[in-house]
Amino acid sequence: MTEVLLSAKNLSVRFGGVLAVNNVSFDVKQGEVFTLIGPNGAGKTTVFNLISRIYTPTSGEIDYLGKKLTDQPPHKIAALGIARTFQNIELFEHATVLHNLLIGRHTHRQTGLWSEIFFTKKTREAELQAREKAEQIIDLLDLQHHRDSFVAGLPYGVRKVVELARALCTEPKLLLLDEPSSGLNVEETDDMAFWIQDIKNELGITVLMVEHDMTLVSKVSDRVLAMNQGEVLAMGTPREVQTDPGVIEAYLGSIDDVSSLRRQHQPVNLHRGEIRS
Repeated sequence: MTEVLLSAKNLSVRFGGVLAVNNVSFDVKQGEVFTLIGPNGAGKTTVFNLISRIYTPTSGEIDYLGKKLTDQPPHKIAALGIARTFQNIELFEHATVLHNLLIGRHTHRQTGLWSEIFFTKKTREAELQAREKAEQIIDLLDLQHHRDSFVAGLPYGVRKVVELARALCTEPKLLLLDEPSSGLNVEETDDMAFWIQDIKNELGITVLMVEHDMTLVSKVSDRVLAMNQGEVLAMGTPREVQTDPGVIEAYLGSIDDVSSLRRQHQPVNLHRGEIRS
């Protein structure tokens, strides 16, 4: 039986008089891509913020590898092996791509203040390990040509990949991707689908994703949970969710849309595309 990595149980959160998430439950299994879909305001990102401990649930629990996340302060989430990207890119624009990735290694630095000041052997070894990991991720995501470029001068699509790379540098067990295709063109979205499949298959990282692009959802997701107005509408494979009447009405809009998505949900052998400059 596949291990459950994260379990959300009866999650609800209220902001004043607004019930943003209402009694939402789901499990994320080790090694899968699990995707939350739904129209704007459905509560998807709010669920992400609950897992990240940006918000505290009004009721319900979140278990991660046997630990209650609701008992953890936000700054300890990364140390537990959870990394996240944001819909609005959060990078250090006046630092290089490499330096942004090295910043992502901060949770693995075990050296103290004096070791850093005097640059001891332990500090030098930690620095070397951090750089080796960053270079591995740069190679994985084809960022070699942008390695020493300042983030401020990079195209939006490349910045999205850099943010993904920085999250991977934390060596997470669970990767939260918030709208990874947002702002990307069709070719860049195809590249993103390839990266997500690589992250799952080559790195063995479990992915929990919020996404609106149903083509991307169909290509990479093992299971999908559809939400509307803070509640669960349906859960299952992409095909099962796409044909659910409640999902069609609330999110997909028409049977024609579903037929199109069915045609797109075929086995895909993606080829690594180059990052567009």
